Amino acid sequence: MPLAMLFSVALAAPSAQAEAPDAQAAAVGAAYDTETGQALAAWDCNTGNVCFWNGFGGTGGRCMWDVADADWTAGTYKCSWATTKEVKSVYNRGTSSNFKGVRFYRNTGYNNSIGCTKQGQKGDLAGTYQVRSHQWVTTSCG
Repeated sequence: MPLAMLFSVALAAPSAQAEAPDAQAAAVGAAYDTETGQALAAWDCNTGNVCFWNGFGGTGGRCMWDVADADWTAGTYKCSWATTKEVKSVYNRGTSSNFKGVRFYRNTGYNNSIGCTKQGQKGDLAGTYQVRSHQWVTTSCG
């Protein structure tokens, strides 16, 4: 996708309808915040957070945390698509000197580890599983 297309999509105003951002993102490969519906540039993730998307390349619906979450559907921050869509990309923008990575899990309560992303790293995942919890870890990933 041409870089100019990503920028033009990122500047689009969010729709007032709750389902419009999802349809818009799917149509053009854009990213959007699942809580606000705000259009985002690909890989847009606030410093100090970990972000997960249901599209490859940091696109689709984004869920973002600055803390660990033992259950993506019942924690302080809820990920609306956690039980219906697969995680396809992740970006660890953590900045703590105490935590070197974010480990993510197939099940709630930090059970059934399926991956870990080092601080400052981003990338696409296999996209064949749902993630239900994650935690910051003091050991380096891989």
